[in-house]
Amino acid sequence: MSNYQAPLRDIRFVLSEVFDVGRQWAALPGLADSLDMDTAQAILEEAGKVTAGIVAPLNRSGDEEGCSWENGAVKTPAGFPEAYRTYAEGGWVGVGGSPEFGGMGMPKVIGVQVEEMVNSANLSFGLYPMLTAGACLSILNHASEALKAQYLPNMYAGVWTGSMCLTEPHAGTDLGIIRTRAEPQADGSYKVSGTKIFITGGEHDLTENIIHLVLAKLPDAPAGPKGISLFLVPKVMVGADGSLGEKNSLSCGSIEHKMGIKASATCVMNFDGATGYLVGEVNKGLSAMFTMMNYERLGVGIQGLALGERSYQSAVEYARERIQGRAPTGPLAKDKVADPIIVHPDVRRMLLTMKALNEGGRAFSSYVAMQLDTAKYSEDAATRKRAEELVALLTPVAKAFLTDMGLETTIHGQQIFGGHGFIREWGQEQLIRDCRITQIYEGTNGIQALDLLGRKVLADGGKALDEFLTEIRLYAQEPGVEHRDALLDAVQQLEESSEWVRDRAEQDPRQVGAASVEYLHLFGYVAYAYVWSRMASTAKAKLASDPGFYSAKQATARFFFKRILPRIEGLIACMRGGADSLYELMADQF
Repeated sequence: MSNYQAPLRDIRFVLSEVFDVGRQWAALPGLADSLDMDTAQAILEEAGKVTAGIVAPLNRSGDEEGCSWENGAVKTPAGFPEAYRTYAEGGWVGVGGSPEFGGMGMPKVIGVQVEEMVNSANLSFGLYPMLTAGACLSILNHASEALKAQYLPNMYAGVWTGSMCLTEPHAGTDLGIIRTRAEPQADGSYKVSGTKIFITGGEHDLTENIIHLVLAKLPDAPAGPKGISLFLVPKVMVGADGSLGEKNSLSCGSIEHKMGIKASATCVMNFDGATGYLVGEVNKGLSAMFTMMNYERLGVGIQGLALGERSYQSAVEYARERIQGRAPTGPLAKDKVADPIIVHPDVRRMLLTMKALNEGGRAFSSYVAMQLDTAKYSEDAATRKRAEELVALLTPVAKAFLTDMGLETTIHGQQIFGGHGFIREWGQEQLIRDCRITQIYEGTNGIQALDLLGRKVLADGGKALDEFLTEIRLYAQEPGVEHRDALLDAVQQLEESSEWVRDRAEQDPRQVGAASVEYLHLFGYVAYAYVWSRMASTAKAKLASDPGFYSAKQATARFFFKRILPRIEGLIACMRGGADSLYELMADQF
């Protein structure tokens, strides 16, 4: 596999030129006086050096060695503890954390670029700081001031890590049926007992303490999801002065042996009357946890993008060097026995698909991150509300579409390598194995599709969707918009498809689930069309200043609109096929 290089030029294009995030920051009081593009660029360049130089070299060795478990202790692969310490000392764990407790305080639109870099370099490694940042977010927004002061500084500093303990052997998507219990104690703490599975970073040797956020039910809790509370449960007890005390009553029962992300410890965690502390209000645990979920689900989408980027970098280097056959128009490398495979139409189709999906995904995820920043920092209530609604609408698309496209992109990269892509030596097969989990965890992509169509589009009468489509149409009225007609046509088809499903669902509720996955993909392609139009328009205006970069951007945009966006026609035909054919077989006929 080629050495990873952070795509800093493209990141700068998206942030500074397409979206002009500096102007957004200037309008947000929480950022106006603390951040400018020069500072942000310096941060991103340093992140690129750290991820490429320290984290990426451990990707293959970490996959081959994996994590090991013995008598409740988990050991990460060689080099991981030292690399994590260096990463933490650079402040990268707390890049988006509150400055009040030692975080760097960067907006999410900067955070997502760092996330892409570390996950491209080494997804298994990147999961440890990601889960820590997510736990910090819930603590910051819902825990008491005492808990914040006691735990956040060391978590932001990377001295301690965090985990999310939601899933149980019998309860995955349906968290309302969890069995983990929390018994209130006289001193205000709780005794937490139960078993959680699939816990990323539940146990490891990277840090001296792990702070678990655990969903559990009180003895008198109402049934279902309305009876879930959230608890902070440290691996090692922490004194009032921050010193570490005795080990808490919890243990790692085993680790999973997985298809991919083998250097990430995925644990079975047993809580045996472990001391925990309530985060937020009683029976409001899901809302406290979901504060983090929009951030985490966007983060998972970026994992798909990140692996697609790594696959593309390797594939394009290989395609330039590997010689096989001759160009359709005749020999180009006349001094060699064959031409580089990059001359072949099918190889170019795959490379351009990868490039278009990666660059579209980077722009779209940055757009969603900007909405999160507006929702967090704006002082105008109406502006915050609009941003929050857009975030809710776009988050399932970001999680599911980016990861679906990420898998497609890693597979294209493997295909370009041919047989060499199927063996371990070149690293492409690892990217596919690692990417596969991104479509499953943090809510499977089928669940994301149901959430998008059922809750985010149909439940509110399509108000948030209308807001998003209105924004696109207003943009399309501006002068100099590239691919205007194709964009507006795609918007119209998404709108009509939404109305079609709404009408059919009123008569047959099965129609929502039958159409949801195709609908999410339709939505994703339209969202990418929006950002690709913006990128193409920007590139056209700046062409003379850097012809090589901007002409490539324009050509990739044309490829997207000619060869990728037309996929929506097939998706719409599938949706309109309806639900009936899904139910013609009885269960015993499958």
